[in-house]
Amino acid sequence: MSDEGYTEGFTAEQIDTSRPHPARMYDYYLGGQDNYEVDRAAAERVIELLPDIGAAARENRGFLRRATAAVARRGIRQIIDIGTGIPTSPNTHEVARSVDPDVRVTYVDNDPIVSAYAGAKLVNDGGAAFALADLRDPASILGHPAVTRLIDFGEPVALMLVATLHFIEDADDPAGLVAALTKPLSPGSCLVLSHGTPDFHDAAQLRAVSDVYRDATASLTLRPRAQVLEFFTGFDLIDPPGLVQPPFWQPETPVPDDPVLRGLGFYCGVGVKR
Repeated sequence: MSDEGYTEGFTAEQIDTSRPHPARMYDYYLGGQDNYEVDRAAAERVIELLPDIGAAARENRGFLRRATAAVARRGIRQIIDIGTGIPTSPNTHEVARSVDPDVRVTYVDNDPIVSAYAGAKLVNDGGAAFALADLRDPASILGHPAVTRLIDFGEPVALMLVATLHFIEDADDPAGLVAALTKPLSPGSCLVLSHGTPDFHDAAQLRAVSDVYRDATASLTLRPRAQVLEFFTGFDLIDPPGLVQPPFWQPETPVPDDPVLRGLGFYCGVGVKR
């Protein structure tokens, strides 16, 4: 994105380009172009501090793709993808519909720029919709017309929280938010989740990374494995592989013995509601 960007229909107050935004920084890590100079500068600072962040973003995206296909193969035909970020092909609906063309997807994000791109790249038929809403307000998501129009909570749903919850501070009760979002899901529904962790990096290094995000529109709260596991309360993790780093979640080819891949600071898993 040029610094003029795709902002048609939005006011300057709605789109803050004075501060880095995690979704646009993530787009930069993935090699995308839909970001601003302020995002690129912040992302470069993170890359300098954490050189494997690009690999972590790519592997996390690979987990999203494999997990989406896996839940579709389980027969789930409706997905709520929260914190979808800047569209990056293949997107959730593209992956799911490669398994079954009738899968319905509602995307959710709180960034108006993501909303603009969703209109151009994601919501192109009656089986996909976008909700401009915030994870911190589960009721606004569950009651949003883009959700109620496409999602039948009487049937299994895949709820996706991929690389999202680590932007929710402890004070906002992330476990409570997950519980509220998953409460209406019927048995057999799936929770697809990945989360940043401090378990594989030096603490001082991560404090410096957190300082970069403190100046962004959302701060970073990394959590150890035990805390990430708690988000799956009421769900049985698909095992193998359980809760693992992204490269090791149902890989399509053998994972090379690479210290970078073994040291990526993410956990991910898919749980099935009891």
